[in-house]
Amino acid sequence: MRTRAVIRLYGALAGIALSVSPALAQYQPRPIAEMPLSETYMVEASAGWWNPSTNMSITSESLGILGSRIDFEDDLGLTRKNLKEIHFVFHPARKHKLRFQYIPIDYKQSITLRRDIIFNGQRYNVGLPVISELDWKAFRYTYEYDFLSMSRGFGGFLLDLKQTNITATLRSPLLEEYTKLKAPVPSVGGIARVYLSPAISVTGELSGIKIPTGDSYNFSGNYFDLDVYGTVNFNRNIGAQFGFRSFDIDAVIDNDAGAMTLKGFYFGAVGRF
Repeated sequence: MRTRAVIRLYGALAGIALSVSPALAQYQPRPIAEMPLSETYMVEASAGWWNPSTNMSITSESLGILGSRIDFEDDLGLTRKNLKEIHFVFHPARKHKLRFQYIPIDYKQSITLRRDIIFNGQRYNVGLPVISELDWKAFRYTYEYDFLSMSRGFGGFLLDLKQTNITATLRSPLLEEYTKLKAPVPSVGGIARVYLSPAISVTGELSGIKIPTGDSYNFSGNYFDLDVYGTVNFNRNIGAQFGFRSFDIDAVIDNDAGAMTLKGFYFGAVGRF
């Protein structure tokens, strides 16, 4: 009797197993979304050329003498030119990135003044030939956290430190003066990337900050950085980019001020490993 009971028990278990097997075969665990091949890198480096339009002005006070608002285009004859840029991204984990950006911005031009201007406490009279230089080093240090990471793209937030070093120089046969604006500016923002295909993506990011005038510090202004670009990846390691960028800076330090907007299209190459 015991032997028959054991046989019946095994037979029942076998029947249950056979009935459950088709259901198990139909059920598959949901796969984890894979990153596009172009996102599976440790280090990314890119370089490009940017041709922005310019809208720049500066005011410099010295010896208690307030300066004129000097427009670099209307007063000093500044014209647009191609600018170089470099970017590095360190990608230690899927959702974490450390980024560095450097754009050296420099302009040099000469003109005969069409009006009197006061710069750094000195008066430059109408009709005087002047040579002006603008040296702007724009550094950007960024931590990116991609809270949304999928097979067709990602979305994240940005924590930035934008280091802006600007030196403006005005030289004439009689005078030579310069002024400097240095402003480490923290900012926050967001980024989103969508893959239209495994090889083509579109990315948009915006970051910035607005600092109101305060009694406890001598700095105020705003800084906004917009970047929208597309990337074509020829393979996992090499790609090309084309986009539109806009810098908008308005800063006041003591009685010195600078307002600068650069915006335009750029293109470049990207490499990953």
